[in-house]
Amino acid sequence: MSKPVTIIMVEDDEGHARLIERNIRRSGVNNDIKPFTNGTEAVNYLFGSDGTGVCHKGNALLILLDLNLPDMTGIEILRRVKENQYLKCAPVVILTTTDDSHEIKRCYELGCNVYITKPVNYESFANAIRQLGLFFSVIQVPQATK
Repeated sequence: MSKPVTIIMVEDDEGHARLIERNIRRSGVNNDIKPFTNGTEAVNYLFGSDGTGVCHKGNALLILLDLNLPDMTGIEILRRVKENQYLKCAPVVILTTTDDSHEIKRCYELGCNVYITKPVNYESFANAIRQLGLFFSVIQVPQATK
């Protein structure tokens, strides 16, 4: 039997983080959500004390990632995750205000699975997150291997 999926949320805006979690829960997803407000803490968790990511071998992770973080870019985190043998299978959903087509293309080239632009309008953003929660409730996330 596989372990349940852990959702890693890397979001520095506390209001957005609450909105994301609330709407994921409203969609019936009860998986553990580990929130991080900066890239350093998220990277430390993802790659572990030895920096290899082996600590997540056998775990199923799904990463929600903001691109605009106070200490590093989400692009850097995405690149590192997708280059790592233990983490590269983890789906990465980009949730950001950046709608620049070059950034979107770059994220997909680096291996992101879904790119969602946070609308400035609260209701539109809440609706996008509700849809994301429904998506989470039906997808199968691969476990980290090797």
